[in-house]
Amino acid sequence: MDKSINPFPLPEPMCLALLEARKAGEQGEVPVGAVVTLYGKIITSAANAMQPPFTDPTGHAEIRALRQAAAILGNSRLEQCDLWVTLEPCAMCAGAISIARIRRLYFGADDPKGGAVLYGPRLFFQPTSHHRPEIYNDLGGREAAELLRHFFQKKRQKKSVSS
Repeated sequence: MDKSINPFPLPEPMCLALLEARKAGEQGEVPVGAVVTLYGKIITSAANAMQPPFTDPTGHAEIRALRQAAAILGNSRLEQCDLWVTLEPCAMCAGAISIARIRRLYFGADDPKGGAVLYGPRLFFQPTSHHRPEIYNDLGGREAAELLRHFFQKKRQKKSVSS
């Protein structure tokens, strides 16, 4: 048996996050998707939306999903919610996760360059962090990383053709 193949299917929230990431990539956005669950039930999902027509520097999938969940639940504290995201959150998103009091963070691909959970500032491990969610990484990491690799490879090819 090939040990590189995970015999267990991905949880439904991560499958939906990957679907959101694919949609984002098709729209020219960096392919990142996020899902918020409450007691295991999916309550919202979102994809990156930073490019026109949105033109929003805070339009990361995590931020969008957290905003939607807070609006649905009528509370900025999402203490019983879990966040599923395809890429390790950046500093902005990790800060929002802490402020929202997310219970558990599940993410796919590590981000050594821009991540702020296991890489970079390791925000949740700082003494100034008000809340630290349980962290589970590498759920769908291979799939998420492949989406990102393909997206940026295509972008580089377009850039070299137009140069």
